[in-house]
Amino acid sequence: MKPHRIHSISIIGGFLDGVHLEFDTGLNCIIGARGTGKTTILELVRYVLDELPRAETSASARKRVDSLIEANLDGGRVEMLIETTDGLRYIITRSVGDDPIVMNEAREATALSVKSFDFFRADIFSQNEVETIADTKRFQRDLIDTFSLAEINEFNQKIEDVQHQVRNLARSEEPLQVKLNECQEGLKQLPMIEEKLKALVGESKDSEAEAVNQAHEAKARRDRETRAVATARQVLQSMKNDVEPLVGRLKNQLNQCLTPVLGAGANKELLSALVSGMRPCVTGTDAELNKVVAHLDSALSELGQREQELREAHVVQDIEFRTLIEKHKEHQAQSAERVTLERRRNQLEEMKQQSALTSDKLSKLGSERSKLLDQLSNLRDARFAVRAQIAERLTSELGPTIRVSISQDGETESYQKLIEEKLRGQGVQQGIVAQRLATRIPPSTLADIIRRSDETTLMVDAELNSNQAKRVISIFGTLENLALLETVDLDDAPTIELKDGAGYKDSVCLSTGQKCTTILPILLMESVNPLLIDQPEDNLDNRFVFETIVRSIQRVKKVRQLIFVTHNPNIPVLGDADMVIVMESDGEHGRSTVSGTVDHCEKPIVNLLEGGADAFRQRGNRYKLTP
Repeated sequence: MKPHRIHSISIIGGFLDGVHLEFDTGLNCIIGARGTGKTTILELVRYVLDELPRAETSASARKRVDSLIEANLDGGRVEMLIETTDGLRYIITRSVGDDPIVMNEAREATALSVKSFDFFRADIFSQNEVETIADTKRFQRDLIDTFSLAEINEFNQKIEDVQHQVRNLARSEEPLQVKLNECQEGLKQLPMIEEKLKALVGESKDSEAEAVNQAHEAKARRDRETRAVATARQVLQSMKNDVEPLVGRLKNQLNQCLTPVLGAGANKELLSALVSGMRPCVTGTDAELNKVVAHLDSALSELGQREQELREAHVVQDIEFRTLIEKHKEHQAQSAERVTLERRRNQLEEMKQQSALTSDKLSKLGSERSKLLDQLSNLRDARFAVRAQIAERLTSELGPTIRVSISQDGETESYQKLIEEKLRGQGVQQGIVAQRLATRIPPSTLADIIRRSDETTLMVDAELNSNQAKRVISIFGTLENLALLETVDLDDAPTIELKDGAGYKDSVCLSTGQKCTTILPILLMESVNPLLIDQPEDNLDNRFVFETIVRSIQRVKKVRQLIFVTHNPNIPVLGDADMVIVMESDGEHGRSTVSGTVDHCEKPIVNLLEGGADAFRQRGNRYKLTP
């Protein structure tokens, strides 16, 4: 696949006002004295591509870059000509405070976004960022992901979507579970009431008992009829209450967002056409909603009429019931109690139906949740498989010096933070409890323990005391918090190691120089993305630069664009830079004085990177080398 390429960058305004730099397809080296704007150029590329360090992972880096951009661009603009893997060229421009704009070569605006992962990307590393990668597992995982970024991001998006679905399900389940619990609590009275009714019916053994029992059954049936009609009215009225406020809402909300910009500006006609184009949708939507409201009003009116007729029929039948009961004085004493019990039984029978319906809904939601959790597990497995293949490839190409491996679900930081956050202010040592749970019990297992209210297992497996176990079960016992546990992102944990003697050492345990020695060869592997690094030689000895970095550059520059800011002559000279850009400054502005091949820029290379020709010759003499 043809690699992405940065053709040029132009700066308008600020310290580098007027600077226009052209880049070659291979190795590009930006050199110059300190304070000439070399680092600023790389950060401006980062700014144009909107690849600033993420605030949530590197607040200090983000602040540093923002400050650098604001200070050096001074309200100006940066423009960059790029070429994508499919050979198409685009101009990306960005002003201070605005988002990047992508134009075609004719400078016509496009709908493309620099945030689209399948558009254009560059791998940019600021000074000391290489060392930071070696120290941080999260950044190491990000580095591994760059070798199959589109695929990993697709998995990440799907995983996030499933997580949201599971959590939304839990929000739907919560009120249903509350309702079910209330029904089940109320239904505990039903056996007692039925027993009392059975006793009352059994006491009526005279000749008139059958007629009295039938009258009571009819009375109870009328109560059920009244309840059913009332429920139907509630359903219709609730639907009307939901629909009626929607009439006019679309029109009002669109007016609120569009009216402020419908002025005399350059886009007045375009915006007016936009409003006109939406008018049929607005009027059509309101018309259909009004039809729904009219249907509901008609149904409510019909129900009201029938309800009145039913009520009148019930009055006549109730009079007949009272007349019958008054005839049989011996049943009159029991009648009031029996009517009350039958009314309560009807309430509970209705509750029983609601309980069954609610239980069925919860069962279906639970089945859907299980399927989603299986889907989530499969997506994480597939994502891990991609990362494992990348780790295997890196080890194969960089071994035996460097070894890369990855552990599935090995990153428990998010899991531990979730527990700690939920337990904060609950009267337990949330840090200790969270650490023990996160390192000893997987989230899915913890969710199962909590569903069973299994305090003993928590106390034994996580070494919690009784109070701590009770609080964990209480706090995470809600369906919403259980869903957070079941979907918390246990990400894969990478390990990047450097061979040291007979064994290997994790990069986090290495010296600063060894850290860079471990990470740089990975950065210098083949990729379609341009690689930009500010001083890749930092903390490295010249022998490693020559034997490893330069040789990697010579190999990879044939298939990948490299743009380095450097103070080390070995990189441009022995790496045979295709383009050297020399920067200088008068203290107020930086500028490019000369650019071209190593031969074309020989004099500034010697002066800036070798300390001058005399210093170079004296070192040669000192080392007994031929000048």
